[in-house]
Amino acid sequence: MNLPIAMIGVGGLGYLQAKTFDRIDGVRIVAAADVSQEARRVFEETFGAPAYEHYRQLFHEHSGDLAAVAIVTPHTLHYEQALAAIEQGLHVLIEKPMVTDVADAVDLVDSAAAKDVILQVGYQRHFHPAFREIRRVITDGRIGALHTANAYLGQNWIDLHGDAWRTDPSMSGGGQLYDTGSHLLDALLWTTDAEPSSVTACVEFAEPKIDVNSAISMELEGPDRSMVASVGLTGDGIEVDPHEGYVYWGEAGRLSYDGDDLTIAETDAPTYTTQVEGGTDFETLNRRKIENFAASIDGTADPAVPGEVGVAVTALTEAIYEAAETSAPVDVQPLIDRARE
Repeated sequence: MNLPIAMIGVGGLGYLQAKTFDRIDGVRIVAAADVSQEARRVFEETFGAPAYEHYRQLFHEHSGDLAAVAIVTPHTLHYEQALAAIEQGLHVLIEKPMVTDVADAVDLVDSAAAKDVILQVGYQRHFHPAFREIRRVITDGRIGALHTANAYLGQNWIDLHGDAWRTDPSMSGGGQLYDTGSHLLDALLWTTDAEPSSVTACVEFAEPKIDVNSAISMELEGPDRSMVASVGLTGDGIEVDPHEGYVYWGEAGRLSYDGDDLTIAETDAPTYTTQVEGGTDFETLNRRKIENFAASIDGTADPAVPGEVGVAVTALTEAIYEAAETSAPVDVQPLIDRARE
């Protein structure tokens, strides 16, 4: 593997991602961009590579030396930065949510396809052993065709990010729903192999446009039949780390996961409970995500989270906001269809 890569955003998670890339054989960190002078200083001292204030300066100096870029910046900046990278012919790993507008999501996917580059989204639950097992059990039909699912997630999000960009809608695109809640929506769609069909929602805002609590009802189109799902999110919880859980009901059983134990109850069979092991910590999941991106570019793996995943989650999120605002059901697929017109 010979993968020269640049980082856009090297504060916090971006710095951790750079350290992970640096440990992969064949990956070479060429440069970075970040608006923070301190983040640039730390990056240059750590990796011995230049860091620029603006990503366009980075591309001007190094675009011919690069194969890929990783984007770890505030949500509403993703589209402009990713599109610029794609136009340079670079593969892109972009943190979640991919973007905060359905038309932007569609445009990135179409642009990446036109340039024949990989566009991958940083949803880490695709690499988590519990969620991989949930998807396998459902796909294998052990609990039958799904008809109902429940999912919840809560954390002390609003206090944790009180003065940060995540609670600035111009940077974040919204509140808890577009932040940690995006992981929950992605996990629900991925584990069920379903597409969102329609939603109704009640959303409570801490401040204008900064959502903190959401109660969502949705219809999903699964591979075997349509199903209904309910999602509860709170950003006014008690833990800093997300506390989440999932329950799936099928025609032949039930599967549940509470963040620790995974339970499978099949009709006329003993109930089975196991504690998930095999690397569930953040560092391991981050490494698996980055290794998959590098292997996808190298041609030795398929992208685990392609850009189409970002389109579905963005469309579902925007439909939730619209449903809450209008107090009426919203069909999800027309949002995508209009964006493709």
